[in-house]
Amino acid sequence: MSSIFSRIIAREIPAWIVAEDEEHIAFLDINPLMRGHTLVVPKVEVDYYFDLSKNDYQNLNHFARNVAIAIKKAIPCERIGVVVMGLEVPHCHMHLIPIDAMDDMNFSRPKLKLEKDDFQRIAEQISSQFEG
Repeated sequence: MSSIFSRIIAREIPAWIVAEDEEHIAFLDINPLMRGHTLVVPKVEVDYYFDLSKNDYQNLNHFARNVAIAIKKAIPCERIGVVVMGLEVPHCHMHLIPIDAMDDMNFSRPKLKLEKDDFQRIAEQISSQFEG
């Protein structure tokens, strides 16, 4: 059975996509900790981050770096935090989160409630800065 991320990649489920290339996709988290909270996902469905081939691992991190640079340009913040947990969806992914303090990456905090227009505006701001 395909993961929810594979269904997003196949365009079976809508998402606010901020960047994409042949091997990767980045889209806004629908339950964000902070404005601009983005998920970076390889298009190959591999469950565990460290099970990626060496080449896929390096390419994913290179793509994530470019997405993080775009987020930092689009969203005022001190830096972009990176989290790889991999427990919530059985498809390797990275969280890129604009942060100003350590607590901004606390996943037990209440998530932001954003309207569709907010998601669209944020996605456009980030994608306009992406230089993949």
